[in-house]
Amino acid sequence: MHHAPPLHIADFAGPLVSAIVFVLIMSLVKEPERRNYNAILVAGASGVYLSGGLGPWELLYTAVAGGVVAYLGLRSHRFIGLAWLMHAGWDLVHHLYGNPIWPFFPTSSFGCMIFDTFIAIWFLAGAPPILARASRTAAGAPGSESAAGGGAHRALRSPLESLGGGGCGAKTLL
Repeated sequence: MHHAPPLHIADFAGPLVSAIVFVLIMSLVKEPERRNYNAILVAGASGVYLSGGLGPWELLYTAVAGGVVAYLGLRSHRFIGLAWLMHAGWDLVHHLYGNPIWPFFPTSSFGCMIFDTFIAIWFLAGAPPILARASRTAAGAPGSESAAGGGAHRALRSPLESLGGGGCGAKTLL
């Protein structure tokens, strides 16, 4: 039986800081690109354990998490969050019973579990733009465009709506 390696403070802190940096960077990516990119990212991440020592269970996990749940993530941040939680659970199984995600770093599966859990929470919350929210708050200060009434009431339009003149059914193409 596989014995889990001992854990140290860096095994918790490193992945947590990395997850915070990931969320901050992803906050800068506009929608729907943020959602679509992360659905593809979690689908790819589901295949990292294909030779992780758990045999056919690896294939089943990859098919469900990467094939079904990540695909549903193309329409919903919450499915991306669910896929990351599934990955975190699989990380824990590998930490306790299988091979680490990085063979040269015995606690890598545990670190991946910490990272995945924290970003999953962000996705389950709808992946709100953290940095954009902070800059919008600052933009409401006196003398800013939104305080003058210009930027806050501008409608957001998709590229297809911009090309099609607005209400020509461009949203049905999305």
